[in-house]
Amino acid sequence: MNDIESLRRLTETVETAGADIAPTYIEYVQLAFAIATDCGEAGRDYFHRLCRMSAKYQREQADRVFSNALTTKHGDIHLGTVFHLAETAGVTIRKDEVMNSPAGTKGTAGTPRNFLTHTCARNKVRNDETCGNGEEELLPGSEPQHPLPTFPEADWPEFLQRIISYGNTAAQHDIMLLGALTALGSSMERYVRCSYGGKYQYPCMQCFVIAPSASGKSILSYIRLLVEPIHDQIRTEVAVQMKAYKREKAAYEAMGKERAKVEAPQIPANRMFLISGNNTGTGILQNIMDSEGTGLICEAEADTLSTAIGSDYGHWSDTLRKAFDHDRLSYNRRTDQEYREVKKSFLSVLISGTPSQVKTFIPTTEDGAFSRQLFYYLHGIWKWVSQFTEDKINLEEVFTAMGLEWKGKLDMIKAHGIHTLQLTVGQKEEFDALFSRLFSRSSIANGREMYSFVARLAVNLCRIMAEVAVLRALESPQSYQFKVSPASSFTPDKEIPTDNINDGIITRWDVTITPEDFKAVLALAEPLYCHATHILSFLPAVEISHRSNADRDFLFEQLGEEFTRAQLLEQAAAMGIKENTALTWLKRLTKSGVFISIDGKGTYARTRVRV
Repeated sequence: MNDIESLRRLTETVETAGADIAPTYIEYVQLAFAIATDCGEAGRDYFHRLCRMSAKYQREQADRVFSNALTTKHGDIHLGTVFHLAETAGVTIRKDEVMNSPAGTKGTAGTPRNFLTHTCARNKVRNDETCGNGEEELLPGSEPQHPLPTFPEADWPEFLQRIISYGNTAAQHDIMLLGALTALGSSMERYVRCSYGGKYQYPCMQCFVIAPSASGKSILSYIRLLVEPIHDQIRTEVAVQMKAYKREKAAYEAMGKERAKVEAPQIPANRMFLISGNNTGTGILQNIMDSEGTGLICEAEADTLSTAIGSDYGHWSDTLRKAFDHDRLSYNRRTDQEYREVKKSFLSVLISGTPSQVKTFIPTTEDGAFSRQLFYYLHGIWKWVSQFTEDKINLEEVFTAMGLEWKGKLDMIKAHGIHTLQLTVGQKEEFDALFSRLFSRSSIANGREMYSFVARLAVNLCRIMAEVAVLRALESPQSYQFKVSPASSFTPDKEIPTDNINDGIITRWDVTITPEDFKAVLALAEPLYCHATHILSFLPAVEISHRSNADRDFLFEQLGEEFTRAQLLEQAAAMGIKENTALTWLKRLTKSGVFISIDGKGTYARTRVRV
């Protein structure tokens, strides 16, 4: 019996049992390497059939993992590991059917493939944790050793679904979703909000998509078209105002001595919505203030911002940090004694770039730029895909049309008033439980370096929830009537006087988010966290001397709340992490109070971390 025949019989047995033999990424990648080694391309279909038993199965992602396994060609894992995974999942396999095949002797249950190569930081290695202890250096731009997760599928509001549908892969769907949420949220600015952390949060976010060159991130360029009609209308209005100003200015100059009796015409504010990232420190502030605190910086190259911020007249990274928190912005010029300010800012940022551009934009995690970003790492290309298609769709025309449609929806939102998200008690408890666990998890792999990111990720998700709730309400035309009705998704703010409600004079509304949309947004938390831990590996360590990354986080996350020393070493072996390194980590984390020994005999439990 050959390898393919053995795999076929095993696959049919697993399918009959309905067993999920790859419940985590560890088994997922083991499966790919094992089948690729012994069966090559002929095993791809069987790999899919085995993986799709999992609820987390995504065909495009599975295809990428298998193709990577074919390219990498790790020859020390064989079909024996697949049989071991099946047996671990409770699938009974007739040994006599496989003993005569090479697969029956390749790779035993006691020797699983060490498929993950753990990484350590550049120039930040402690004496007790050198790369010689089984760790290889992680170079900026390298792919993570286990696949970073994509967002779970969800039934997003129809307008979002339409935007997402133009992505060609699961990862492109994700960046289109993040891009759309950032762009649409920026235009909602002060008209949509939620209360969190003792203040109102508005859907203005900063999103950074990172990918090697020619990886498909260019599809983000279409997102800009969704808000260009808003920008174009503002610029048209400014042009009309400037013409009127010039006429008034000329008439004023022609008055001669009579000018003393009238007030000089004032030059109109140079308003815009799309703000250039190629800007000076004062220039960016002028653009924001002229536009009443609102705007979107949308750049295809992160270096555009990095170069501008690092120039002699730049240094406006603090403006981005303040804008994230909707803080007051101001500047003062001594030359003409000009002082300007805006009480509240609503600036959003959507940029993309290569891994090498991360450090130039975010030199260190200390300045706060890292924790304010929503990161997404797009994997590099792994096979040739023909760009010649029969599709006659012009995406520029499609997104331009959607931009005009969005402008109409936005006008409706603004005319309706201010919309405040109100979460239920149960939703708040579920939200806190998730982030409490994520906060605790972050300390294991990265000490205090990820604390700020997790805290601000919670802020970003609250903003997204408010945005999604309003987008969902847009699907019901009755919602945007200035009256209270059972068909409406809104209820008047509790402080609106009854007489005003009766007269239909309502400027503030409460909005709720559906249970399905709430869970969909909450499900973004863990994937976004995982992508951020990978991006963190590109930056120099600040608070800890040894660099941590997603692989260390992944190791301890698989162990759960309680585990034994033997389970730790078994998991470390499966991930290709040296025993001494894993034990050193455990020792340090126990010493710092993250874990405690509960019986003195090798059993450990996670302690509760105060949030």
